[in-house]
Amino acid sequence: MKLSLGFSPCPNDTFIFDAMIHQKVDTEGLEFEVVMGDVEELNRLAFAGRLDITKLSYHAFAHLLGTYQLLDSGSALGNNCGPLLIAKRALPEREINNAKIAIPGKMTTANFLCSLAYPLAQNKVETLFSDIESAVLNEEVDAGLIIHENRFTYHERGLVKLMDCGEFWETKMNLPIPLGGIVVKSSMEKELQRKVDRVLRRSVEFAFANPDSSATFVESHAQEMDKAVMKKHIELYVNQYSISLGEKGKLAVEKLIEQARSKKIISDLTSEIFV
Repeated sequence: MKLSLGFSPCPNDTFIFDAMIHQKVDTEGLEFEVVMGDVEELNRLAFAGRLDITKLSYHAFAHLLGTYQLLDSGSALGNNCGPLLIAKRALPEREINNAKIAIPGKMTTANFLCSLAYPLAQNKVETLFSDIESAVLNEEVDAGLIIHENRFTYHERGLVKLMDCGEFWETKMNLPIPLGGIVVKSSMEKELQRKVDRVLRRSVEFAFANPDSSATFVESHAQEMDKAVMKKHIELYVNQYSISLGEKGKLAVEKLIEQARSKKIISDLTSEIFV
């Protein structure tokens, strides 16, 4: 059986999916039609119902409860790994509230976390995540919300951190930061959902046990990224929660959804969250 599978070209995703899409582990007869895109593109494809399995921002997932359910494996969830709000100079909160801010997508968890930290900041411009630093440097925007590898490089370009929005979440909730997870269509048969979860877990475990096996695949989709940055990227976003959410990981996901409901971002209708 062939299933469509969406994930980003970022090192953390190519690292964990390499083994299953290249048949390095037992896929129990499953094959995958890979669709790669940046985080917001994958969110849009999920809203259109185009993908059987996909990486999805937890913010977007909150809106798609009932359409998709969350797998136990594959999540980008942890500590000290959240989005950073940056600018060319330090800005007081009053200026941030009125600033023009580049965000990596309306439905990204990054934007959700920024909205928790700065609920009055409404002047946001959706920008491809890799272009946000340049938009700030060229003064096309006053500030930018950066994710992925830009967390490691912004200071080299003379930019300053205004807020670690992930740290804001961790301090407020005392829970790890739920950034993105791997979801499957709710309409999929339960046993098939569980099979996908088993295969994905094998893939993640294989990646941890054989970290060099995915190197060619990872590097081919991150051609402009320094190898040291790629390594940091993987270490930051792939961790024990990527193997299994566990109780704490599930609680973090539930808390984000609860926050979205309390702020009327999503409806109060309840749907099954986990496979």
